[in-house]
Amino acid sequence: MTAAVSSNSSAEQTDNELIAELQFRRQQGQLMGGPAAIERQHAAGRMTVRERIAALIDADSFREVGSLAGTGKYDEHNQLVSVTPAPYVGGLAKIDGRPVALGGEDFTVRGGTTFGSARRKGGQGGFVEDLAHHYRIPLVNLIDGAGGSVTSLKRRGHSVFPGVHGFERSVGLLGTVPVVSAVLGTAAGGPAGRAILSHFSVMVRGISQVFAAGPPVVKRSLGQVIDKDALGGAKVAVDKAGTIHNAAASEAEAFEQIRRFLSFMPSNVWELPPVVQSADPQDRCDERLASIVPEKRTQAYNMHRLLRMVVDQDSDFEIQPTYGKSVITMLARLDGRPVGIIANNPMVYGGAMDVHSARKQIHFMELCDTFHIPLVFFVDVPGFMVGLKAEEEGTLREGMRAVYIAGNLRVPTITLVIRKCYGMAGMATCNKNDVDMKLAWPSAEWGSLPVEGGVAAAFRREIMAAPDPVAKEREMEAELKPYASPFRTAEAFAVEEIIDPRETRPVLCEWIALAEMRLRGDLGPKARSGVQP
Repeated sequence: MTAAVSSNSSAEQTDNELIAELQFRRQQGQLMGGPAAIERQHAAGRMTVRERIAALIDADSFREVGSLAGTGKYDEHNQLVSVTPAPYVGGLAKIDGRPVALGGEDFTVRGGTTFGSARRKGGQGGFVEDLAHHYRIPLVNLIDGAGGSVTSLKRRGHSVFPGVHGFERSVGLLGTVPVVSAVLGTAAGGPAGRAILSHFSVMVRGISQVFAAGPPVVKRSLGQVIDKDALGGAKVAVDKAGTIHNAAASEAEAFEQIRRFLSFMPSNVWELPPVVQSADPQDRCDERLASIVPEKRTQAYNMHRLLRMVVDQDSDFEIQPTYGKSVITMLARLDGRPVGIIANNPMVYGGAMDVHSARKQIHFMELCDTFHIPLVFFVDVPGFMVGLKAEEEGTLREGMRAVYIAGNLRVPTITLVIRKCYGMAGMATCNKNDVDMKLAWPSAEWGSLPVEGGVAAAFRREIMAAPDPVAKEREMEAELKPYASPFRTAEAFAVEEIIDPRETRPVLCEWIALAEMRLRGDLGPKARSGVQP
C-alpha cells in the first residue's frame, strides 16, 4: 500500500510534514523488495539481509547508514508515491559488545546487484569499508549478490573500466582490521572477490555458491552445462579448492562461526587480542597425554584429541577443517589468551605437507602474525608429500612458500615436536626471528631424513654390494639409530627442552603469558617485504 507524500522543498513543508516524509521513506526501506520477493527469499531457505543482521549482532545495536538511499517514484504533482530501496543494507553494530562495520546485499531488490549511485553504500570501495578503515573496527560482509550487471550499460550510457570501483580499500583493510565474509547466496564477480579478500570466510552448504562467473557465462564461454552448486557449492569452494575457509549447515551456524572467529581477534592491529577469564586450571596435566603417541612409529593417532587435552576446554575453533587436512589450523586459548595452533595430522598422509596443507598453513601464519596472536606448532611432519602428483601440483614451491612465511614471522612462536620433524617441511615450523624456542616430547625424532630412508639413500652402493642387502641396510640403520635420540640432541642443547607430555599445558601457558609482554611493544601493521617464491 502506498501513499502520496509531498516532496516539495523544505521551505514549503511544515516540520510535521518533513518528519512524516522521513518516516515514510524509512518505512519504504524496511519493505525491501516487497512481500513477494521476501517470500521467494524465504522459500529458497534464506534469510533477508535485515534478518541476517539481526541474527548476527547484539540485540538492538544496529545503526543503519544510508537507510533513505534508493529510487523514488513520483506522481504528476511531484508527490512521492514509493521508494525502491538501494539493494544494500549496512552500517554500524556491536558483536559481543564491540563495534563492527557490517552490511550485505539485499537480494530481494534486483537480486542484490550494484546500486548505480556515485557513492556506494557497500561493496568494494563503499562506505562500510571506509567506516571500518577510519574507525579501525572489524568489517563483516554478508554476501548475497552477483555484483554488476550489463543492464547498467544503457542507464549509464557507457561501460566502466575495471577498477573504477576497485579493491584498493578491501586490500588495505587486510593489514589493519579483521575482515570476515559470509557467502549466504550465490556470489559472483565483485562480491565473490570480496569474499576471498577476507581473513575468514564461511558459506552455507546446499544454499551458497561462489565462483568467478556463473553457469550462463560458463556455458557461453566454454560450452559446458553445469548447475551452480556443482560449479561453486561448498564441496568445491570449501572442501576441494579452499576458496572459502569454512562451511556451515545453516545461516545461524555461519553467524556463530563469525562470532567465534571475532572473539579471538583484536578490533585492529593497534590492539592486543582479547584475553578472557579461564575456568580451566593452568597447571592441569592430562595423564592420557603420556600414552597418546603409539609405540609403533608408523601408527597414526588423533591429533585433534591431543590438542583438546592441552588447550582451554571448549576453546578450539578450527579454520579450514575440510581442506588441506594433513595440517590442522586452529584458534584456541591457553589460560584465556588467544593462540594460533598449527598441528600436523598423522591420520592424513602421515602428516606430510601437500600443496593444499601448505597453502592453508601460509594463510594461517600470516593471519596470526598480522593480529599479534602467538603461534604454537605441534609437529609431526615426515616432510613434503612426494611422488608425481605432488610434483605436478607444485608441492615443493608451495612448501617453500610456507618456509618463506615462517622465516618472516614476527609473532612469538613455540615449536613442540610430538613425533617427527624432518626436512624442509620441518623448517616451516620454526621462527628464527623469535627466541627459537623448540620443545619436544621424548617420542620426538628429527633430521634431514628419517634414518630408515636416509640409510638407503646415503649408502646405496655399500648396501647393494653386500651379500644380503636387506640385512646390511637394517644393520646400518641399527648402528645409526641411537644417534637420532632426542636426548642426544638435548645434550648438545640443539633442542631447548624435552618435556613430559603431561606437562605440556602448564609449560605452554607459562610461555604464552610471557609472550604477552613482548606483544605490547610490537603493535601496529606488519611490514611485508621481499618476493614470495
